[in-house]
Amino acid sequence: MQNYDLVVIGSGPAGEKGAAQAAYFSKRVALIEHGSVLGGACINTGTVPSKTLRESALYFSGLKQRGLYGIDYSLHEGLTVRDFMHHKDVVVELEREKIRQNLAAHRIDLIWGTGSFEDSHTVVVTTPEGKTLRVRSDVILVATGSRPHRPPEIPFDDKFIFDSDTILEMDRIPQSLAVVGGGVIGCEYASIFTALGVKVALVDGRDRLLPFLDSEISERLRERLACLGLQFFFQERLAKLERTADGTRMTLQSGKTLEMEAALFAAGRRGAVDGLNLEKAGLSLNKRGYIDVNEFYQTAVPHIFAAGDVIGFPALASTSMEQGRVGVCHAFGFQYKQRLAEMLPMGIYTIPEISAVGETEESCREKGMEKGKHYEVGRAHYSKNARGLIIGDTSGLLKLIFRRSDRQLLGVHVIGENATELIHLGMQVLESHAKLDAFIELVFNYPTLSETYKYAAYDGLGNLAGHKLVEG
Repeated sequence: MQNYDLVVIGSGPAGEKGAAQAAYFSKRVALIEHGSVLGGACINTGTVPSKTLRESALYFSGLKQRGLYGIDYSLHEGLTVRDFMHHKDVVVELEREKIRQNLAAHRIDLIWGTGSFEDSHTVVVTTPEGKTLRVRSDVILVATGSRPHRPPEIPFDDKFIFDSDTILEMDRIPQSLAVVGGGVIGCEYASIFTALGVKVALVDGRDRLLPFLDSEISERLRERLACLGLQFFFQERLAKLERTADGTRMTLQSGKTLEMEAALFAAGRRGAVDGLNLEKAGLSLNKRGYIDVNEFYQTAVPHIFAAGDVIGFPALASTSMEQGRVGVCHAFGFQYKQRLAEMLPMGIYTIPEISAVGETEESCREKGMEKGKHYEVGRAHYSKNARGLIIGDTSGLLKLIFRRSDRQLLGVHVIGENATELIHLGMQVLESHAKLDAFIELVFNYPTLSETYKYAAYDGLGNLAGHKLVEG
């Protein structure tokens, strides 16, 4: 039996960064990975592949160029799955290698195999060759990620009916696609395939897209996707999904039917803990299928920590990395990474891209704040920004929400090109509890999309004063 200071189960963002953090402070660390490759869902089936496919879709569709000089670009003829997936495969392999090098640089023992608890300090690993070995540790970090929810009534065959992991294994680009689930994953893939010229129908039981977003941003996303040809079926629920000779038939509870070549079921994920034998370590799952943790990512068993998708919301690679680091620092008493940042940005890689941090107008109202009395809004449109015009994105928007009494920034919302990059300036101002004035006082490069912060601030001051100020 090998003894370690820390054993990590899973090599996704939380596992890799948690392991590296402990090793950085000279702890002896082992990382167990049950798959055949490193990186977890983030690198292999989720974050990186889908975001890379988004860029491939934009390239092959010519969508980025359609706003330039009125040029009418259309999808490259003869596009194959191999063409579409090539860049994704290259990027994924490079990211896997980067993780391998990081583990090696920190002298972390990488153990390939399936881990399961024997007791709260011991993990039994079954290797791909069928051998069994045991590792014992003072501290254990569970970072096994999540996997798609696959209800038994859905006839998944991963040829015509896919989940959000197996969609990456398709052997063709379908002529039509039904997407069940209007969450982040469903919206991202729906927009990607729509950009490729696929006829896409999105089915969701709610009355709008991504209801956690500011409603103005959500509606703008719906409008843009509708313009691209995406068809929406809101407040509809799936009654039956079946294979047909030509593809799939989806029957909705309203009685409507959709005949599509392929279907993507993207309605939920759950913690990937099958075979982990949590009960032997004194752990269990909550009713949502995830492991409960405290603010230090400590489970009900004090020396066992959990981080990343296996603990549920927000299930973002960016937060998972920091959760792993915070948990490990707390476990060993490192006076280093003590907490997660107060403000956590959200990036959604639809077409168009979205990012947000802080309050929405809806959350303000839920807290008893009224627009025009307690809070105000400032907007800047890409169509009035030189850089927006140069790159051909004339539908983008940056929106600031701030408190009327002292102009303190409360929320930042961006939809459009580079939204997930632009958000960080606003996040820093939010984290510093600074005012709207910060954007006006800064000097921005010209022409840049970052300038939209200044003019959204001017717009907000105009709304605050009851009239529009002359910008500049």
